[in-house]
Amino acid sequence: MKQAYKESLSPKDLMENFREVKKGLTAREALEEANRCLFCYDAPCIKACPTSIDIPSFIKKIASGNLKGSARTIMLSNPVGASCSRVCPTEELCEGACVLNDATKPIMIGDLQRYATDWAIQNEQVLFSKGEANGKKVAIVGGGPAGLSAARELARLGYGVTIFEAEEEAGGLNTYGIVSFRLPKQISYWEVNQVKGLDVEIRTNTRVGKDISAKEIMEEYDFVVLAIGMAEVPNLGIEGEHLDGVYDAIEFVKDTKTKPLSVDFAGSRAVVIGAGNTAIDAATCSVRLGADNVKILYRRTAEEMTAYDFEYDFAKQDGVEFRWLTAPKRIIGDENGKVKQIECVKMSLGEPGTDGRRRPVPIEGSEFVLEVDAVIKAIGQNRHIGLIEEFNLQHDHGVVKVNLDTLQTSNSKVFACGDVIFGKGQGEAMVVTAAQQGKNTAYAIHRFAAEEVEMA
Repeated sequence: MKQAYKESLSPKDLMENFREVKKGLTAREALEEANRCLFCYDAPCIKACPTSIDIPSFIKKIASGNLKGSARTIMLSNPVGASCSRVCPTEELCEGACVLNDATKPIMIGDLQRYATDWAIQNEQVLFSKGEANGKKVAIVGGGPAGLSAARELARLGYGVTIFEAEEEAGGLNTYGIVSFRLPKQISYWEVNQVKGLDVEIRTNTRVGKDISAKEIMEEYDFVVLAIGMAEVPNLGIEGEHLDGVYDAIEFVKDTKTKPLSVDFAGSRAVVIGAGNTAIDAATCSVRLGADNVKILYRRTAEEMTAYDFEYDFAKQDGVEFRWLTAPKRIIGDENGKVKQIECVKMSLGEPGTDGRRRPVPIEGSEFVLEVDAVIKAIGQNRHIGLIEEFNLQHDHGVVKVNLDTLQTSNSKVFACGDVIFGKGQGEAMVVTAAQQGKNTAYAIHRFAAEEVEMA
């Protein structure tokens, strides 16, 4: 979308705009911060971490100069620990539980985690080795955080593991779905390579259901892990959403990580529909692509938005404007079929719905029009129902039903983890939670395989 009234950003400017925003700690800063840690016995920060990283231990190793040992401690508990050091809501998790909150300020756990893992990346460290082969084969469908974590642990336990990944590269959300100025894809690639180094086969550009059938996988492998994540952003269900200039937020962010010059927002006005983390990413990407004005429209209030607090603060610092209690009614195009306006309606919060949240209700006669050049949809994601049903698994509108203790599906040979089981009261949609579910799935398969041997 090129605007005649403003020059496009140069490739150099774009590259600078998408460079990682937050700088890592220097060696001196890391040492000083590590030495602030009290190395608590029964540390509350460990309990607050979904992957139970031994935080005092990895920090102590930084303080003593054992950076490889520190990185290994982190990655042992969290196979995507380098990514999580950048994207975890640490202020709500480990740092939020730090005992120093009551005295001064919490230890910068996320920054120290990044320092140790960045050292391992820069020094091309190999942190783990595969286990002795046990003759069992596991197929993992999906190479995102949950799938990679399951693969890493299964390989260490001696299983032959193959990951089937539909995209060109593995890594899932970390590779494609989180903006590069917060999570460069090279970080995710390193985590993928740590898994590959355990002789895990990763078949990229391989879509299950198209390039290989679920039936073939079920016949060839002893166990299957379904870690397929989520699909595209759903339709808004309003007039004009197929006009030129309307984007799917997931694809929009992905393009900025794979071909950042493909969209030119120089001088434009963009609106993002939704207020989750992906909506924030789409809005801040728009700013970096040169948009003059970016608004987030959300039909509820700030209290109900699902974006992390640090994401919200980041967007405000970028100049993103938030319009609460505002919903799109229709998108209006020009004579060439390009977006030029969006008609909105003001909302009020009514009675709670079945999910316990107060439902937004349109206020009659409150319609108004905004001049816009781009509309980005970020209202959640659809689910891969067709693929789930190809495996013949029980699900609730795309949320695969599992035994929460074993992560086993309605088919005892198939386990599931990550976003495919998130929702309907199951799990939390965080990268770190997906990583832990992947580990738990590996251990559950190992226990189940052992029981099969005993019963044979």
